[in-house]
Amino acid sequence: MNSSDILIVGGGIAGLSAASALSAHAKVTVLEAEEAVGYHSSGRSATMLHYALGDPQVRALTLASRGFFERPTEGFTDVPLGHRMPVLVHAREEEVSALEELQGAIAPFADLERIEESGILELCPVIRTGEGGSVAGLVDHNGIRLDPHALLQGHVRTLRRNSGELVTGARVAAIRKMDWDGGFVGHPTDRFAWVGLKRARKGNWEVETDDYRLFDAPVLINAAGAWADTIARMARLKPIGLAPLKRTIITFDGPAGADLSGWPFVKTVADELYFAPESGRLFASPMDEVPTDASDAQPDEYEVALAAHRIEQRTMLKVERIHSRWAGLRTFAPDRHLVAGFDPGAEGFFWLAGQGGFGLQTSPVMAAVTESLIAGTSWPIETVGPEELSPARFSR
Repeated sequence: MNSSDILIVGGGIAGLSAASALSAHAKVTVLEAEEAVGYHSSGRSATMLHYALGDPQVRALTLASRGFFERPTEGFTDVPLGHRMPVLVHAREEEVSALEELQGAIAPFADLERIEESGILELCPVIRTGEGGSVAGLVDHNGIRLDPHALLQGHVRTLRRNSGELVTGARVAAIRKMDWDGGFVGHPTDRFAWVGLKRARKGNWEVETDDYRLFDAPVLINAAGAWADTIARMARLKPIGLAPLKRTIITFDGPAGADLSGWPFVKTVADELYFAPESGRLFASPMDEVPTDASDAQPDEYEVALAAHRIEQRTMLKVERIHSRWAGLRTFAPDRHLVAGFDPGAEGFFWLAGQGGFGLQTSPVMAAVTESLIAGTSWPIETVGPEELSPARFSR
């Protein structure tokens, strides 16, 4: 039996950021099913901090997180967590009213510049303008291109420095709430009947992996991303109704001889297309949200072709060759808001789920929220209350 004060299922950005924060207060163990952290979502994200997505709650959480990326705590990392990259949102003539609406929504969170065709081309000379093209845009000159690897490894580093443990290749097979030392709540499953004699302490959550290792703790944090509802079912709890959605990204060459380093992150005002420079090439996504099962997401040819088609529609670029393609999971709660809080029906079971497409850019404040609710530290954000994030909102 591997005992901890806090056991976290999920080694993506949600679980690891919570682990690094909580490891200052308690013994924390993180179980990650894959051999690498951030495998399904965090490591496959476009990783931009910007305000042109989500709603006021998401934007408030993003704004509250920004300071950590700019000034991480001492010893967290030896490399920058990101670099400044302008964000350009552009619109055709028939989309200008939507652009104005977006400007009003973002204005409380970021300083914006309104530009016309000449300004669009100055920032990104390949955008199609004029008749049938974009005529107006919004620019946030203070966007941040985040480094997910540096962020994930910084949290692992902090966790280990505080004597916490990350266990990879630890796929959860069963979960039980113990009612007495070495006993069960209810009848033991066949899976548990074959396990040895040493069992979890009374009141603890006991987790068994598929290779028959046992872990236990009084607090179990469900940060399993697309698998969070599955983890809840294993614990005999009601699922939230999380929806994993697949998003596709391609990389391709920019114009021959062009210096792409100063280009912005570019997004259509509708959720149709974004693209940005990536290691001397460009990456692009059709912003697809394809319902899928919790799985190792793979790109479909239709969405790959759609990304190339939309690039050629909205820019002067021609996608001659796709160098790489991948897909990742973005998992949303039914109201598309993030979830953090104890399950109202089970003592010690904590939900940290539903990050959607906002997990990286909101992770610092969501870790502080989790720290507040579990360790009793001060609440980190005035404009979002605990009840707005609580899983109890789905049982009302």
